[in-house]
Amino acid sequence: MDDPALTAQSGRDPVPFLALAGLILLPFVPLALFGSVPATPDQSSPPAIVAEAPDLPDLPAGGDDTIILSQLSADDAQARNASVDFAAVGPGKATPFAFSASSADRTRARDCLALAGMAEAGNNDGDQRAVMQVILNRVRHPAFAKTVCGVVFEGSQRPTGCQFSFTCDGSLARRYSDAAWRNARARAEEMLGGATHAPVGNATHFHADYVYPWWSDRLDKVAQVGPHIFFRWRGFWGSRTALSARYDGGEPDPLKLRQTALAVASANPLPTLLQSGESVRSITRETVARPGDDDPSPSSPGAGVHFVLVAPGDSPQALVERARSLCTGGGYCRVQGWSDASAVPTALPLTESARRNLRFSFVAASAGGAEAVFLDCRLFPAPAIGTCLPAIP
Repeated sequence: MDDPALTAQSGRDPVPFLALAGLILLPFVPLALFGSVPATPDQSSPPAIVAEAPDLPDLPAGGDDTIILSQLSADDAQARNASVDFAAVGPGKATPFAFSASSADRTRARDCLALAGMAEAGNNDGDQRAVMQVILNRVRHPAFAKTVCGVVFEGSQRPTGCQFSFTCDGSLARRYSDAAWRNARARAEEMLGGATHAPVGNATHFHADYVYPWWSDRLDKVAQVGPHIFFRWRGFWGSRTALSARYDGGEPDPLKLRQTALAVASANPLPTLLQSGESVRSITRETVARPGDDDPSPSSPGAGVHFVLVAPGDSPQALVERARSLCTGGGYCRVQGWSDASAVPTALPLTESARRNLRFSFVAASAGGAEAVFLDCRLFPAPAIGTCLPAIP
């Protein structure tokens, strides 16, 4: 998700500064791997970075349907969702969408809205309108893309970044009948023309009731329409006033967006850390010892540097647990994650581009220092564990 950058929340326990410095000193990691254990970090180091912009929204990663990996079974997730009360604040009153752009923009926006309605909600009128309302709310919210097609396909150009699951799970290849298209387009035209769907109001997120994403209890549960539960941010960022971004058209070509999404999905079949529990590749004593091997394959867990793939919907706590499982048997061990399969390095030291696109870094506890966890808080906002990676200028 291309969310506004967030810094760490204030009041979080400090994290050893030298662990962060290790992100820059990775050219020297092989020495640490196969030599002495790194020295104990200086506990007098500067504390973790604190928030400088507390008015930014607490952005949950992802937020739609099955792109969110639930840590519960379907039955347990449904029971957990049912046990959460709807927020007293309610869904709020949706503002009619004000479309002011070219006829070409109108056609593209209509088709993207219709496609999302069918793909996410089937053919039911109310279910489709609920999804369409969320999309139009996002268009006017500063945290999301500023066009209808941009919102629908947001993140689909990255292998693990799509916001709506149908744009990256193969569903784009699905065919719909002429009647289904006709009905969905009619609903989309009405929504673009100012119709609203009151039951979901100002909601900007939803997921199916058979999953329970890690961010679910950080937003206000405000409605349920069919199998989908709808949410809005707490405070100002969930209010009607926050949906203030002006729509100016400029819709991208949905056919090109579809082609890109399909190409990315087919070219990046690599599983994420939470899906497989394994690294994409590892740099260990054995792989370094094989001369000329610049693309080492995953190896058994243990000492080394393990490169993994992570997704926006991943639970930070679950990532840390999986990282710990890769770092068994003692010795210096680091797990580093990227959200784009093409960005995962093949060797050390890390390039500037690899460091810039780093999303997750874990250093296992050892005789020489405490465990350290760093996350890109644009992808994992307000994590309950670790601290935020600083932005690299």
